[in-house]
Amino acid sequence: MSLIAAQLLNGLQLGILLFLMSAGLTLVMGIMNFVNLAHGSLYMIGAYFAAALYAMTGSFVVSATLAVAGTLVVGFLLERLLLSRLYGVEDLYQVLATFGLILVFNQAVKIIWGQAPVFMSTPEFLSGTVTLFGLSYPSYRFAIIVAGLLVGLGLYLAINRTRVGMWIRAGASDREMIAALGVNIRLVNTLVFAIGAALAGFAGVMAGPILSIQPGMGEPILVLVLVVIVTGGIGSIRGAFYGALVVGIVDTIGRAFLPAIMRALLDPEIARGAGPAVASILIYVFMATVLALKPNGLFPAKYR
Repeated sequence: MSLIAAQLLNGLQLGILLFLMSAGLTLVMGIMNFVNLAHGSLYMIGAYFAAALYAMTGSFVVSATLAVAGTLVVGFLLERLLLSRLYGVEDLYQVLATFGLILVFNQAVKIIWGQAPVFMSTPEFLSGTVTLFGLSYPSYRFAIIVAGLLVGLGLYLAINRTRVGMWIRAGASDREMIAALGVNIRLVNTLVFAIGAALAGFAGVMAGPILSIQPGMGEPILVLVLVVIVTGGIGSIRGAFYGALVVGIVDTIGRAFLPAIMRALLDPEIARGAGPAVASILIYVFMATVLALKPNGLFPAKYR
């Protein structure tokens, strides 16, 4: 039972990281109708910023704050200087442009930090463990869960309880009408993109101490994020939250226990090769099942 509980918490922690990534991207895709494949690169940039600043300052809180702010600035400049020119064009051009940005960002971090992985130590005040229902769990991973829940609450309140959130929801529903009412929709788009970049950077900051920071680290998690967005519902913060939790838990539990179950039921040679492969495609089977039953996702955006 302790092993199952630990894996459930690990799945919850992965789900929170996926939510931090998917919350920003679902806003960009659902509100701005923009396909941004470079979102994973912003996650990578946030992790590199945090590692470099942590080495300079020795303070995790300071380095995390500056890294998130730096990623927000990168997102702002990226949207203003390049991506804003691609609004309204065919999705293919957006995909090609943002895929090119992936290559640019990967080469940039290789030039600046080298090809070898960069490691970031866990902050000392979060290096211990906490006891949850009699189970010892790493404090830092628990902090990721708490931080993600607080961000989720903040996003919900910002989208549904503030004037800026009203502009964002109205812009997603009818861009022409809100522009006619005097709202600067271009500024709203920039704000949404910058917030999405900051959230991706924050996910990279939180993942830095538990993962190796290396070029191309944004692409694998981007695939999971797209699964989360499609499963939860494009443009829905609530869908991104619940979809991320479900995908994180399904992926973690599947990888932890499915190979062992298959070894118990099948020939060991077959199970050794098939177990990890089946576990890795489990979330895609889940996504296909959800789309077959609910094509708009589990929690489609109500304001669209």
